[in-house]
Amino acid sequence: MKYSGWPEPGELVVGKIDEIEDFGVFVDLDEYEGKRGLCHISEVASGWIKNVRDHVNEGQTVVAKVLDVDESAQQIDLSIKDVNDHQRKEKIQEWKNEQKADNWMELAFGEDLDDETYAAIANELLAEFGSMYDGFESAAIHGNDALEDVDLSEEEIDAIVQTARNNVSVPYVQVTGYVDLSCPESDGVDVIKEALQAAEGNGEVPNEIELEVTYVGSPEYRIQVQAPDYKTAEDALEESADRAAKVVEQHGGSGQFHRERSEDDE
Repeated sequence: MKYSGWPEPGELVVGKIDEIEDFGVFVDLDEYEGKRGLCHISEVASGWIKNVRDHVNEGQTVVAKVLDVDESAQQIDLSIKDVNDHQRKEKIQEWKNEQKADNWMELAFGEDLDDETYAAIANELLAEFGSMYDGFESAAIHGNDALEDVDLSEEEIDAIVQTARNNVSVPYVQVTGYVDLSCPESDGVDVIKEALQAAEGNGEVPNEIELEVTYVGSPEYRIQVQAPDYKTAEDALEESADRAAKVVEQHGGSGQFHRERSEDDE
């Protein structure tokens, strides 16, 4: 996807050097339709430059900072030297992610998707998530719920979610905790089984969360949670332990959650 407007001063842009002159280089901006910027020789690299070609090559992809935009003169002034390594890596990754999202749009809606419809869907994702990539990633994690506030049809939402879940590699984190469960009643074994089923969510754990409860050694059980982010994982971990504890406490038993093992593994 290419934007139809103009970049803003201070913005980082990705472009390809398509012409080198003694006074600087011209950069074709990959993210903006029909836009080309000029990086003066003094902004190509730090220090004195004898030959611009010692620092850049035609066809090279660069990240540049927008210094000034003059729409009336159709001129965009750029600086390559004002972009540090960290900024460059982050911007390139962001650019690559949007290229992936552009491909996912084609997978979701077909190669014959017209520009107007593409732009309408893309703009909805940009408005809600800041980028198309983040929109697809959220859809992969949360499903249709992620797009409930986006002004798209049910068919369009379904297409995005299905494509996202088939193609997006979702980042996950894993957390572990332990819960001690005991019940002195005669049916204590059955109560513990019921508590463990409750800990695992009784089949009602959200799709983006993977939760597993395993036996460690009486009365200790390990709870492992995999989720898209630490807050979600931590909340799910504590809720799992709370569900188990409530079951045994209702039958006169006790349940205690802790983050570390009570004793070392054998």
